[in-house]
Amino acid sequence: MISTDKLKNKEVINIADGRSLGFVYDIEVDLEKGVIDGIVIPGTRGFMGFFSKGEGDVIVKWDRVRTIGDDVILVDLGGF
Repeated sequence: MISTDKLKNKEVINIADGRSLGFVYDIEVDLEKGVIDGIVIPGTRGFMGFFSKGEGDVIVKWDRVRTIGDDVILVDLGGF
């Protein structure tokens, strides 16, 4: 099990292209189901628009997370 504090400030890397998406600064939680919905990365407006929320934050859905390491989180966002 991993705590939310351990997720924060880890770098998120898209394994589809090796690009860094930034660093986790929050998570989204579905309180009704009691599960994590996604990780939140601060982003610029318009960056990966269909994943973005609010002030340009990028939301990576939890089912896209592949591995959580000591320093990085690997996600698979495909080649869009």
